Amino acid sequence: MPVFRLDRSLQFPPVEFADKSGLLAVGGDLSLPRLLLAYKEGIFPWYGEDDPILWWSPEPRLVLFPDALHVSKSLDKRLRRKDFSVTMDRDFAGVLKACATIRTEQGEETWLLPEMIRAYQKLHEAGYAHSVETRDREGQLCGGLYGVSLGRVFFGESMFARVSDASKVALVHLVRQLDAWGFDLIDCQVQTDHLMRMGAVTMGRRRFLSILKESLKHPTLKGPWRPDLEPDSMHRKRA
Repeated sequence: MPVFRLDRSLQFPPVEFADKSGLLAVGGDLSLPRLLLAYKEGIFPWYGEDDPILWWSPEPRLVLFPDALHVSKSLDKRLRRKDFSVTMDRDFAGVLKACATIRTEQGEETWLLPEMIRAYQKLHEAGYAHSVETRDREGQLCGGLYGVSLGRVFFGESMFARVSDASKVALVHLVRQLDAWGFDLIDCQVQTDHLMRMGAVTMGRRRFLSILKESLKHPTLKGPWRPDLEPDSMHRKRA
C-alpha cells in the first residue's frame, strides 16, 4: 500500500489506505486547521527528530470508554489518601515540557519536538487541547497528561509521572470528569499494557470512526476546562 505525500491542500487520503503499521501519509504541516481536520478523521501526527511529519491511523485502535475505567485496589487507596492535588488546564505548557523531557532524561527519543509543542500550544490556546496536572503536597508538578477534545471524544496524546501513580491519578480524574460531562470515548491510539490494565480495549478502525462520526455531531467543550466533581467522587466505581 503506497504512503501518500501531502501537499498544501487541506485534505487527507481515506484512512483505509493506511499501511499495516497504520502509517497513512507524509508531509503537510502542523497548522491548526490541518490538525483539527486530522483528529476529526481519526488521524494523528507522530514522528521523530530526523523524520518528515508522519500521519497515522492505526488498526486496531486502543480506546477507553469512560464508564469502563478499572481502578485497582492499590490505586484506589492512593486516591483516598489524597497524596496529590489535581487541576485541569492550569499548566499546559508545563505538562508538554515534562512529557518531552522525561523521555530524553531516560535516554529515549521524544516525538514532542519544538514544532509539535508549538502546534499543540496553539490548539490549547484555541480551546481544543487540554492538560491534567498532578501536584504533590509541596505543590510541585509530578505527573499529568494532555490531549485534544472534539465533540464527545478525547484524544489522549501523552502522559508522564515523576512520582509513582501520579499519571494514573491524573487519568482517573480525567476519565471521571469526562464521564460526568457525557463523553463517549477516549482515544488511546496504540496498545499499551498499562492502559489495558486500566480498562482500555482494542477496537477496529471502522467502528472507531463510526463512533467518532456520531460524537462529532455534539458541540465541542472548549477550554479552559475546570473540574466540577468533588475530589471524593474520584475513587468511586472501584473494580
